[in-house]
Amino acid sequence: MSVPQYRKAAAIALVAGLGLSLTACSTKSDDAAKDASGKVTITVDCQPVGAQKELLKNWNDDVVEFQKQNPNIVIKSVSVGEQCNNPPDFTARLAGGTVTDVFYGYMTDLQQVLDSGQAMDITEYVNKDTIPTWDSVDPALKGVFTDGGKLYAVPVKNYSMGLVYNKVLFQRAGLDVNNPPKTWAEVRAAAKKISALGNGIAGYSEYSAGNTGGWHFTSLLYSQGGQVLTEDGKKADFNNAMGKQVLQNLKDMRYGDNSMGSRQLLQWGDLLTNAGAGKVGMFIGAPDATQAIVSQFQGKFQDWAMGPLPGQDGAAKATLGGGEGYFFKKGLTPEQVKAGLKWIAYQKLTPGKGQFDYVRAKPQNYPVGLPQPLLFANGSDAQKKEVELRKANANVDTANFAIFEANPVPIKGEPRNAQAIYAVLDAAMSGVLTNPNANIDALLKTAEEKVNQLLATAS
Repeated sequence: MSVPQYRKAAAIALVAGLGLSLTACSTKSDDAAKDASGKVTITVDCQPVGAQKELLKNWNDDVVEFQKQNPNIVIKSVSVGEQCNNPPDFTARLAGGTVTDVFYGYMTDLQQVLDSGQAMDITEYVNKDTIPTWDSVDPALKGVFTDGGKLYAVPVKNYSMGLVYNKVLFQRAGLDVNNPPKTWAEVRAAAKKISALGNGIAGYSEYSAGNTGGWHFTSLLYSQGGQVLTEDGKKADFNNAMGKQVLQNLKDMRYGDNSMGSRQLLQWGDLLTNAGAGKVGMFIGAPDATQAIVSQFQGKFQDWAMGPLPGQDGAAKATLGGGEGYFFKKGLTPEQVKAGLKWIAYQKLTPGKGQFDYVRAKPQNYPVGLPQPLLFANGSDAQKKEVELRKANANVDTANFAIFEANPVPIKGEPRNAQAIYAVLDAAMSGVLTNPNANIDALLKTAEEKVNQLLATAS
């Protein structure tokens, strides 16, 4: 789960214009069957919505061009609002059986999608005919969406976390923009100086609601060298010195230093809204967090830079990596599956097209040059072409990510049943950020018991 590239919380809305026939909620098979002319129709969710007008136009233009190149396929774009950046809403749509034919999900969603019985095995359909760049896609990413040797989704984005920081606030606070904090003690010291600027500025900001708190707890735990679950995945493994250190660091900044701002219970859009307004000095995130700050929250790209995730006493032991993909609803015809794969290939996995159309994005208010998404294996044909196009069309100072790229931290994947676990861990994060008398031992013990119960039920 990184910043949703095309997503912003919104009520269910339909995209109109460009001759597209769209539907809001109906995703039954008869919506996606061949019409009288013999065309194959598929519904797809999570196109740009709300204020992302240029990105929405890009998507619509891509649909039109794709349909010209594939006159036997009709793409119906369906906005599902909160589902695309709010895991609980996605879970609700799964439970309600209202997912689209081709539906977006996080890498952490595989288990709950399988449990819902709505995922289709697409193994036999994925090849170079349907996705020409498939051989270039990183095998590790394919593996995330594979269960029992069967592929259930196509990866379209991945990320790893680091420390995102505001260079303007660093300069105002007398900090070196070319030397971001490398340890959590240094983060704390920098946050104090930044928050001392006043005017409602948080030196460091953090999530604690909507599963995002648990998500970030996991990355912070990885930086300490910890893990959320035991190696066999059967028990919680965060109620220990490393888990306590994560919460203690946050509690010290929140109440010991008052350097995290007074407003808490932040979710994805809340924190980035504050960041776009210049009210956040530092937070942990993926490279595309800066992209969202600019394209969705009216920030300035030149204000932001990124370093590696800090560690407790030195370099971080690991950082969280994850991403997203598109699943296929069970019951689709072979023609529909192939049509969906061709659309994903065009929009998400072809250098120079869709999300990789850097020539189009360059003059738009959309940063080009970020070291993400890294979908293709190093040295592969598609990877070489994507990097070449990215560098040739960069419209941002790639030096802002030089420290992050030059100091890679080992990437550790998300735990199984991640979203359910993140929901539990939200309470521990919100506890230390909203209660000065929060008992860290008690918070972790309660979370441990709930996660163990969750795992026992799931197994």
